Amino acid sequence: MDWMNRVKDRVISAEEAVTHIRSNQRIFLSGNVSVPKKLLSALVEYAPDNLENVEIMQALTVGGSDYVAPNMEGHLRVNSIFISSNIREAVHEGRADFTPVMLSEFPLLFKEGILPLDVALIHVSPPDEHGFCSFGVEVGLTKTPAESAKLIIAEVNEQMPRTLGDSFIHVNRLDYLVPSNYPLPEHAMSESGPSEITEKIAGYCADLIPDGATMQLGIGAIPDAVLKFLYNKKNLGIHTELFSDGVIDLVEEGIITNSEKTLHPGKILAGFIIGTQKLYDWVNDNPLIELHPTEYVNDPFVVAKNEKMVAINSAIEVDLTGQICADSIGPKLYSGVGGQLDFIYGASRSEGGVPMIALPSKAKEFSRIVPMLKPGAGVVTTRNHVRYVITEYGVADLYGKTIRQRARSLINIAHPEFRDSLKKQAKELNYI
Repeated sequence: MDWMNRVKDRVISAEEAVTHIRSNQRIFLSGNVSVPKKLLSALVEYAPDNLENVEIMQALTVGGSDYVAPNMEGHLRVNSIFISSNIREAVHEGRADFTPVMLSEFPLLFKEGILPLDVALIHVSPPDEHGFCSFGVEVGLTKTPAESAKLIIAEVNEQMPRTLGDSFIHVNRLDYLVPSNYPLPEHAMSESGPSEITEKIAGYCADLIPDGATMQLGIGAIPDAVLKFLYNKKNLGIHTELFSDGVIDLVEEGIITNSEKTLHPGKILAGFIIGTQKLYDWVNDNPLIELHPTEYVNDPFVVAKNEKMVAINSAIEVDLTGQICADSIGPKLYSGVGGQLDFIYGASRSEGGVPMIALPSKAKEFSRIVPMLKPGAGVVTTRNHVRYVITEYGVADLYGKTIRQRARSLINIAHPEFRDSLKKQAKELNYI
């Protein structure tokens, strides 16, 4: 930890660092697997007796829920653009807030002063010989908010990988530095491996991916499973919001070469990384990989510059006109828009692009292809943007199709036990 000697006047404990946060301030919290655990733990201890009405802005966080516990009410209040499992109960009970916004626009809320930030709590690698810290595995949603805050408090973790790209902040920009040394949380995309249904869906998705494609892989078991079906492809590339362990083998087997990418050729481009320690070790100082701010990575007009752009995303339900609900179950908020529309629209504007929505045909005893979305359901991808919808029963190509054609195509890939009732309700709605 020789770096501490260079900035020793700003090196403090987490407990001391959080005393610089004041009541009624808005703070930014670095997320995904890059939550600054020491700082957040210290804040949870400090807040009940010392702070009131502090707003915590964040996206998805992996970790505990102490900071949204009932005893934090009145002291800390989370405002998230994505409802991860650890804060879902607090949102449903009205103890935390949700702000709908596309991922590509989230950092701009702070940069443009729409939501001014008083403090940023971030998580970085130690500074290199030139004084630059890397934001590590979470660049996309953190770099711009951090640089927009009046005060930056950085947890400097000896075990944070040093990722390349537009991923650095100079140590002179950091107001306080809190040393730490612990492994990042590991978060496998699919804990139990793909199911038979997931593999069928992934196989159909893979069939639509041409050689030389550039791919975006959303969060979840299906996008992760698609990677296992790509070993017969050639010269694939990656331009994605995030990636996980599944890309490593494809790179080492020479399937992902990035050689035919029309934007950032030769590079895997992403905003953040979630996976296991194997992945964190692999990305460390790896010149193949570049992480960039999400307002660039997810910008649909940037995405569209990649020819043969493939976007693979999922959904909670799809109605017979092609409307995609991916953020709520009826009016009950569940997740968020994420980068789905960013990449679906970007891929649809790409030359030879392939935008896909992939989902199982049913959940428990309910069809996920429905005549109409549940009352209060959020439309993430509109019927005007949707192209391919995929279940384990096949592919529905909705682009340029009438409502009648769409309804018939979607009924054909619905689970067989629901097809008759879907036909009946489609007739009642005058869709067919």
